[in-house]
Amino acid sequence: MSMDKDFKNLDEQISILESKGLRIENKEFAHRVLLRENYFFLNGYRHLFVYSKNDRRFLQGATFEELYSLFLFDRQFRNIIFKHLLIVENNMKSIISYQLSKKYGYKEGDYLKPKNFTSNPEKSRQVNDLIKKMKRQVRANAPQHSATMHYVNNYGYIPLWVLVKVLSFGIVSELFSILKKEDQEAIADIYDINVDSLINYLPILANYRNLCAHEDIVFENKTQRSIEDTIYHKLLKINQEDGEYVYGKNDIFALIIIIKQLITPTEFKDLVEEIKHVLENLEYNLNTITIVKVLDRMGFPENWQDIMNITRKVEE
Repeated sequence: MSMDKDFKNLDEQISILESKGLRIENKEFAHRVLLRENYFFLNGYRHLFVYSKNDRRFLQGATFEELYSLFLFDRQFRNIIFKHLLIVENNMKSIISYQLSKKYGYKEGDYLKPKNFTSNPEKSRQVNDLIKKMKRQVRANAPQHSATMHYVNNYGYIPLWVLVKVLSFGIVSELFSILKKEDQEAIADIYDINVDSLINYLPILANYRNLCAHEDIVFENKTQRSIEDTIYHKLLKINQEDGEYVYGKNDIFALIIIIKQLITPTEFKDLVEEIKHVLENLEYNLNTITIVKVLDRMGFPENWQDIMNITRKVEE
């Protein structure tokens, strides 16, 4: 039997939070925040401030301001991650379109031929489905972009390097998985990583990109698929339980490890500096929990910043 959720006005929302043990001294401030930010979304950040999974009361002394600080931190953190995911996405689209255009031609009739993709019979249906999906996205999105319309109107076709602008990251991620092995290798070599890693990384990146775009909770998100053990896990001396690293496998730190391998050292340095800044800001605003608890939830080891100084050449 489903229980309907009644509408609760702002005073009732505040009363519910107080009844669970949250200290709210400035009711006017809480009113403003709840009206603008939505009780449901704000309440999604309570997990770090309650006693346990079974005891959902707020920790003694936990304040509305702390809860809101974590909410604001995630917003800032999400924006930082999103910005760098867009760099990854743009680079990936550019590299894939360059590789395929160079080899197969630059008109849809050339580069969208099924024979340009894997000949694995198990994937033939996926190849045909994806080509149809790409053509659909072109029809749906091309009229909204001046570059695509320019090519259609003046030349009667859309080159791949323009087409990728209107393709979702999810489609591009799937596209990589059905390329011929030699094309996958040529692209992976540019990043100096192996094909299997890239095939694993791309759906994770696409998933986080969508989370960020839809303003979901990002800092504590866990992914369904894990990444393989890397030199970064080893050199950061991340703890292990039952032979498995406790951080950096299917958490937000795993995403940081992926991004580290796909952007330039300068871009990655900016990412680390920006994350460090918002973490310091959050730490300043916390009273009842420590920043270590937040880092643990994110899958960040305490020495996470040291990843900036690790180069993969160390393992060779």
